[in-house]
Amino acid sequence: MKAIISLYSALVILTLSFVVFDYSPSAKKETFSSLVKVALRNTGNTLLLQSKDSTSLILPVVELEQNKFQLSFQKELPISPDSLVAAVTKNFQALNLPNEYLVEVIECQNEEVSYSYYAFNDEEKNIVPCRGRNLPLHCYTINVLFNKPSSLMGFAMGSSWYTLVLLGLMGIGLFYWIKKKGAAQLHDSLAYSTIGSYMFYKDQNKLMKDGLSIKLTSKETELLKIFSDNENKVVKRDFLLKEVWEDKGVFVGRSLDTFISKIRKKFKDDNQINLVNVHGVGYKLEVVKKQRK
Repeated sequence: MKAIISLYSALVILTLSFVVFDYSPSAKKETFSSLVKVALRNTGNTLLLQSKDSTSLILPVVELEQNKFQLSFQKELPISPDSLVAAVTKNFQALNLPNEYLVEVIECQNEEVSYSYYAFNDEEKNIVPCRGRNLPLHCYTINVLFNKPSSLMGFAMGSSWYTLVLLGLMGIGLFYWIKKKGAAQLHDSLAYSTIGSYMFYKDQNKLMKDGLSIKLTSKETELLKIFSDNENKVVKRDFLLKEVWEDKGVFVGRSLDTFISKIRKKFKDDNQINLVNVHGVGYKLEVVKKQRK
């Protein structure tokens, strides 16, 4: 066993050395810049088509400074924040670009910011204000700033990067059987509460059912803990907002409704559990107790 681990470690170190040798900052920057320009041109095309403009030009995307790019148009156009956010997200994800960036819509004449939002790696932290409030017909430019250059290092690493990933997958398979028994014992020893046929590990941010683990976000865990402590009781909406958001940061848009919907999906395999919307009041976690025979 020690020989296998030593051989695997040597392969990882060797591959890492090739990755470092193969990494080229100039090639990375050129590849990243080209991909951003393609994504922004596709975004501009989407916005023009949604404004029923299929003839005017999208001007060349300019890199204003390191990691900051500008999209501009030949003619004036209206901009819907919802469409802008969706188009940027779709095109950036399609080209595997970093998912943490600042987007600003600038008026051409006075160079004031008409709309902006910040996208984080963690969707719970995204700051996307004023959705649904469209910007009128005007001359706009759209600036995108990637604030973490370190997040761009995934570009241009060559075939060595894929070899490293393959070795990582092999490592998971190699060590899985060692940890499996210990992990099972750990699950049994951790404190949990039951919700229907599920085991809720609030300290581990997860649900367990029939040996399968269902991951929860921190916000889902906080909400579910409140519902679990108040099973079959109505929990007021204002109380949930205060406990989960208002005392711990900014509450954005319809975050509560979104997370309630996500939690419902987690319990889809147990029809005795229902997260009910009590109109105008709040929510209730209904759990039907099984009758003893």
